[in-house]
Amino acid sequence: MIISGLILEQEDKQMTAKDCLALLRKIKDAAFATVDEHGRPRVRIIDVMLVEEEKLYFCTARGKDFYRQLTAEKYTAVTGMNREYQMIRLSGPVKRLTDQTMWIDRIFDENPSMKELYPEKKRYILEAFCIEDAQLEFFDLGRNPVYREQFAIGTMTKEDKGFCITDSCTGCGACKEACPSQCIREGEPFEIQAEHCLHCGLCEEQCPAGAIQRKEG
Repeated sequence: MIISGLILEQEDKQMTAKDCLALLRKIKDAAFATVDEHGRPRVRIIDVMLVEEEKLYFCTARGKDFYRQLTAEKYTAVTGMNREYQMIRLSGPVKRLTDQTMWIDRIFDENPSMKELYPEKKRYILEAFCIEDAQLEFFDLGRNPVYREQFAIGTMTKEDKGFCITDSCTGCGACKEACPSQCIREGEPFEIQAEHCLHCGLCEEQCPAGAIQRKEG
């Protein structure tokens, strides 16, 4: 498995939360979403400035709407995809860092191109934030079948998403036939291989026994 310059052998090493954060750092230009004062979603491209010790760091200027939304809601969702069609999704609370001068200087040392955009002391219009508690998902669309896995960092718990087949399954096979990624195995009951599931819901719609349910969290 190639992660934008970071090579992982799938047979030898499983993805980890650290790998997910490293991938976001390699992608660097990621989409960050917030909610505005009217409850409407807003999204923009923000640089992932630093990743270390399972923490993600970024910054923004105090005059931006993004800054106001971060400080009001204290939460964001992030997503990025590399050229190999490997996607990371992350969501969690954000923390405004103390010792802002130190962190902005550190970010500029790690990202020298910022010095042209905000020369000299103009950099201090920026403020640094950290995400240290988050739910993450790795989704590899470049593999056949597709592969996904969920993680959590800090105090968050791993999200359990997708669908499951209950004991109401009659074994008719309608779900297996309908599945686009062929990730359903025969059994009593039939079983969805969650790591290859597209979460499309076609199996649920096609099950005549109503045996397929969406996972709750």
